[in-house]
Amino acid sequence: MSLYDDAVLVLKEYEDQPELRDVYLEHLAAHPDGMYKPCEAGHLTSSALVIDPSRGQVLLTLHKKLGMWLQMGGHCEPGDPTLEAAALREAREESGIATGLTLLPGGPVRLDRHPIPAPCHWHLDVQYAALAPAGAAAEISDESLDLRWFGYDEVAGVADTSVVRLLEGTLARLG
Repeated sequence: MSLYDDAVLVLKEYEDQPELRDVYLEHLAAHPDGMYKPCEAGHLTSSALVIDPSRGQVLLTLHKKLGMWLQMGGHCEPGDPTLEAAALREAREESGIATGLTLLPGGPVRLDRHPIPAPCHWHLDVQYAALAPAGAAAEISDESLDLRWFGYDEVAGVADTSVVRLLEGTLARLG
């Protein structure tokens, strides 16, 4: 199964945010190249909120280009077999936590469509949550200006509403 086929299947099975899910599916139907950065009409991205429930914290990266605190994530690559694999790869690369990260079961937590500068126009982000092993030590990557653990109650003060909603969805799924 190709990454494109996996994305279509994942989105068809995703039951939340039906209007936005349909936008993603329509985009892929219209753009067979819509999984990758060269698609100027927009492309899917995959991200993961790294969370350590034992400490009540999430790991955020200060994005080098945007100057914003965000979850780990980015562009799909040709070697990614699935959206989940892309999210986990990005989480490992950007967090420096090489082993022990696992995606929260149940598929994507949220979808977030946001504009980006030309030549492309949109990121259609498929957002997961990654559970970090208790006490995991993070290491900053060259894609970040900073990397920090934040308490759940601190996230709204540093991150935008997309990250806050992703945290809320993650915590709801954790129960």
